[in-house]
Amino acid sequence: MNSIVKDNLVSIVGEDFVITNISQKTSYLYDEIEHIMRPKADENSIVVKPKDTDEISKIMKYANKIKMPVVVRGGGTGLCGGCIPTKESIILSTERLKKIVEIDEDNMVAVLEAGVTLFELLEELDKHEGVGFPVHPGDEGAQMGGMAATNAGGARAVKHGVMRKHIQGMEVVLPSGEIMELGGKLIKNNAGYNLMQLIIGSEGTLAIVTKIILKIYPKDKYSATIIAPFKHFNDASNAVMEILKSGVTPLAVEYQDKHLFVETAKMLGTEWQAKQGNADLMIIISEKTEDLLYATCKQINDICQKNNSYETLFAGKKSEQDELLLIRSQHYEYIKDIIGHSFDTAVPVASIPAYLNELKELAKEYNTFTNITAHIADGNIHSDIVLVDGKMPPYAEELKDKIFKTCFKYNGTITGEHGVGKLRIDDLKLQKSEVELNLMKSIKKVFDPNNILNPGTVLDM
Repeated sequence: MNSIVKDNLVSIVGEDFVITNISQKTSYLYDEIEHIMRPKADENSIVVKPKDTDEISKIMKYANKIKMPVVVRGGGTGLCGGCIPTKESIILSTERLKKIVEIDEDNMVAVLEAGVTLFELLEELDKHEGVGFPVHPGDEGAQMGGMAATNAGGARAVKHGVMRKHIQGMEVVLPSGEIMELGGKLIKNNAGYNLMQLIIGSEGTLAIVTKIILKIYPKDKYSATIIAPFKHFNDASNAVMEILKSGVTPLAVEYQDKHLFVETAKMLGTEWQAKQGNADLMIIISEKTEDLLYATCKQINDICQKNNSYETLFAGKKSEQDELLLIRSQHYEYIKDIIGHSFDTAVPVASIPAYLNELKELAKEYNTFTNITAHIADGNIHSDIVLVDGKMPPYAEELKDKIFKTCFKYNGTITGEHGVGKLRIDDLKLQKSEVELNLMKSIKKVFDPNNILNPGTVLDM
């Protein structure tokens, strides 16, 4: 990195908050994308850690003037290479933007800086009786600015939706260094184009999120987890459809291939208790009263039984629920060393049975297998292409294309959660029309005419 660039950054944030030493900055170069898939980071990049919006504005004004790429880094929990600096860049870490400015219980919002992690927000909300925040993408080290920029989802989307549903206002810094306040504590606001919703999910390519106004909610006090084993996946899927149509809305409905539950439990030193069946549902329920919780559990149990489930297992104690959720969430640790391509496609909920059956058939066609984990009640499917002798198989690209074509056959999307990042730029062209892609590029040029903010992400400009 040019010493002049370093000196200018030091003049803005101070010597202690500019990192050029490779041993110190290595942890800032990559996100959680699979090693075999990740693009190579440019190790000449420089890390800068501003303390506030004003310093970020000064950094962006300088970067825009010299046309130096800037890649914003939050918690680094992404799975599509979005925060990897593939060109020599300023890596702008938001880790020092840690203020929880306000928990406004009258308006039921939290005002916080972008570097606050999900864990820190939940810890703060625990000090305020009866309020919480529902979106949980799985890793509580995720920063709230990154969750906004990637429109984070997770298992609870079936009941609570994704991140964009819960953001009422934002402060952002544009590539030019200008600061904008968008939205606010208002519930209704129809004044002009909604630029905030455009920035949410833009993966750090249009603006830098520095502050967020989030909706908070009365917390459900009672919860339970039901494990419903089925002989056939179609029966399990039919049960999910009937649950959703019944008026009951679970917090989450998770499906995993049986071997993932069994082997992950074994890896964790415990045992998967659902011995029967080939297709297990994990149904998590949360309600505000104990009576309502039990009524909901009974209704769900009756629907599962009607759809040929074996005897269901019920976890009412928090420790039991936590153990089950740990088995679900740690499956990736069990399979990560054999994974090449990892997918997060999504289809309409009613299309899941047919889509999953075709995914399994595609794997058989190439004499391989795929590991299925699904947020089954919102249509989001995680599958993969496994490595052969530790290497990407020669048929990987061909199989990937067939998976996406199958997804499109059911009016689906190449990514329901992880985003496009630097991994799926070419894949996006399979889904989007030329008209739509050109419009996206035009929007990018309006926000960022010099293409300095996270170049090579989402769009190949």
